[in-house]
Amino acid sequence: MQLNRRVFSAIALTAALALGACGGNSDPAGAGQSSYERGSDRGIGNADAPVTMIEYASVACGHCASFHEEVWPTINANYVETGQVRYVFREMITGSPQFAIAGFALAHCVAPERYFDMLDVLFQQQRAIFQAASQPGGARGQYLAIARSMGMSEADFDACLNNQDVNAEIVAAHDRALADGIDSTPRFLFNGELLEARRAPGATEYTYFLGNSQVIIDGEPVPGIVDADTFSRLIDHLLARRDADAGASGSED
Repeated sequence: MQLNRRVFSAIALTAALALGACGGNSDPAGAGQSSYERGSDRGIGNADAPVTMIEYASVACGHCASFHEEVWPTINANYVETGQVRYVFREMITGSPQFAIAGFALAHCVAPERYFDMLDVLFQQQRAIFQAASQPGGARGQYLAIARSMGMSEADFDACLNNQDVNAEIVAAHDRALADGIDSTPRFLFNGELLEARRAPGATEYTYFLGNSQVIIDGEPVPGIVDADTFSRLIDHLLARRDADAGASGSED
């Protein structure tokens, strides 16, 4: 499945935001990765963590911004920073394509260790960017302010948004996500299994499934809700399951 003309047109619109010469930098992911990652992935947290959480998202997706404002801080503080979860972000061009590409371009152009800092700012400023876009030059002004807050000059900013290698990396990431079967954002994998909210046979409510198995905690299916409490329950369940599996394996030795 390939990108449509709308996305390729968005690349041209992104360059038009910059009005500058080609240049800029992009850097591959760090060396330490979990077994669920591929070489191009960017992640944070312990590569040997018992749970690897992969998010497919866009900085121009409203639901993605809500997740990063309302759910991500809890996951980061309670699980990523404590070494229990490895978090991986995979880019998709959803929402407004030109804004998704512009935002991801800036994330590619900062120092690799600041990639996730840039994502945080882009999600925080998403509404302001959309509002500014109603005025001529407003979106450029918002993105330039963000770039400057991360230590980029206006020349760096212009070069970044015009960098065709960076744009190609973003398009390639989107294509890989489509090849993975991901058609909307945000979507999540936990230890390689896709988290989906769907109805079990005969049920009326949406509940979570991991892969083909309904998630049952304390004898009850987990409602398909995206909030900090529900995702914390899911992660705690996976951690307990890994501990139980490890204990069973140890008892057999």
